[in-house]
Amino acid sequence: MWGSIFIYLHFLAAIAVVFRVLVRPRMEPSVRLAWIMIIETVPLVGIVAYILFGEVRMSRAEKQRITDVRARLSGLWTPSPNIVTTPPDFVAPVVAANQAVGMMQALSGNAVDLLQEDDTAIHDLADAIDAAKTHVHLLFYIWLPDVSGGLVAEAVIRAARRGVKCRIVVDDVGSRLFLHSKWWPMMTEAGAECVKAFPVGNPLISAIFKRVDLRNHRKIVVIDNEIGFSGSRNCSDMAFATKPKFAPWIDVFFRIEGPAVRQMQAIFLQDWITYTGEDLGELLAFMPEARAHGVIAQVIGTGPDKRDGSMSDAMAAMIYAARQTLTITTPYYVPDGTLDSAIRAAARRGVDVTLILPERNDSMVVSATSQGFYYGLVAAGVKLHLFQGGLLHAKIISVDGKMVMVGSANLDRRSFELNYEMNLLFVGPEITAEVDTRQRSYLARSIIVSLDEIRQWSLMRRVRNNVLALAAPLL
Repeated sequence: MWGSIFIYLHFLAAIAVVFRVLVRPRMEPSVRLAWIMIIETVPLVGIVAYILFGEVRMSRAEKQRITDVRARLSGLWTPSPNIVTTPPDFVAPVVAANQAVGMMQALSGNAVDLLQEDDTAIHDLADAIDAAKTHVHLLFYIWLPDVSGGLVAEAVIRAARRGVKCRIVVDDVGSRLFLHSKWWPMMTEAGAECVKAFPVGNPLISAIFKRVDLRNHRKIVVIDNEIGFSGSRNCSDMAFATKPKFAPWIDVFFRIEGPAVRQMQAIFLQDWITYTGEDLGELLAFMPEARAHGVIAQVIGTGPDKRDGSMSDAMAAMIYAARQTLTITTPYYVPDGTLDSAIRAAARRGVDVTLILPERNDSMVVSATSQGFYYGLVAAGVKLHLFQGGLLHAKIISVDGKMVMVGSANLDRRSFELNYEMNLLFVGPEITAEVDTRQRSYLARSIIVSLDEIRQWSLMRRVRNNVLALAAPLL
C-alpha cells in the first residue's frame, strides 16, 4: 500500500514540476526538454534536482535592489563625448551587441598591456597597490592564501595602514580557504573593508531558499580610478594549491589605463553597493585621461539578475563578425546551441577557426560533456587543439587580427546564466596581435584532434560523452 501511495504522489509531483517547467518564462526549449527528461526518467532525484538547480531563484526584492543600483550608477555616469567612439564598420555589430547586453559604450583612448603568463603578473598587481594614493578596489572569485595571494594581501595591508581606502570583495565559495586564513582578519584589522559575495552559511538550509551556486566570478582591480587589472586570472599562484595535479593554471591578465577603467569601476561599485548598501557613486565623477592613438575598449558586465541578454549574445556577435580568422581559447566548452552553431557555421563559410581547450580538465563531467561536441566541430572544419601544458584557464575570442574579447566568462552555461561575469572587448591590431601571439604559444603546447581519432573512441566513451552532451543545457 505504501509503495502505491509513493508512486501516486511521485506521479502527481512530477506532473506539477513538469508543468512549472513548461510555464517558466525565458527558458530555452532545449533546457525545458532536458529538465523534463530528467524529471520523468530519474524518480525523485529529478524533481529534487529541478527544485534546487532548475531555476535562477532570486527574490523580487533582491532583483529590484540590483536594478536600482544599476540605474543609479547609469544616471551618474555619462561618458565624455571625446572618448565615445564611432566604431569601425567591422566591429560595429559587436559593439552594439555588447552595449545591448552590458549597457556600456565603446570608448577610445585606452592603454592595454598583456602581462606575463607567470606569477610576475601578480607582482605587477602588488606593485600597483603599493603605489596607490586614494583607493584600491579588488574583486576576485578565487583568492588563495598562497604566495601570490599573500603578496597581494600584504600590499593591501600596507596601503590600508598608510590611509588608502581599500575595499575588497571575494566570493564566499571560491575564496573559502582565504576567508579562513590569517589574511582576511589581518586586512580587516589594518583598515581594509572586506566583504563576502553571496555568503552561503549552511549550504543545506540555504539551498532550500535560494540558488547556492549563483557566484560572483569576476576578476576586477581598480586603483585610484586610473589603473585597472582584469582577465581570467584569479589571485593565486599558477601552481594553484587546491588542485595541484592540474597545474600550472595558464591565464591572461591585463593592465588597463584610460576611460575603460571607469567602466570597470562602475561594475565594481554595482557589486559593492549591492552587498553593502554604501553608495559610492560619486567615485564615477572622475574621468580617466584618454591616451592619443589608444585602444578602443568596451566592458561587458553580466549576471543572473539581468535575463534579457547574456555573455553568449556578445560572444555570438564576435563569432559571426569573423571573416578570415577566429581563434577561441576556453577551459570549459559547454556552450548553448547558438554559440556551438555559430562556431561550426564560421568554419563552414571558410573562416579559419581554431578552438583551444585543455587536454586535462579539473571537472571530469565538463570534460566528457565537451567531448560530446568534438565530432560536430571537427567535421565542420574547426581545428581543435588540446593544450598539454597544464590547465589552460584563459578565456579569449580573437577575430581577424582586429579585435579580441577577454575576461572571466567561459564558453559554458554557468557563465551565461548563473555567474556574475565581466569581459572586455579590445579593438586594435597591436593588442590583438599580442594576444594572438600568446594563443600561438598555446598551440605550440597542444596536440590537434582529428576526425579519425574521434571515430576510434570506444563505444562506451561515445555513449558517455553524448549522453552528457544531451544534459549540457543543465550544466
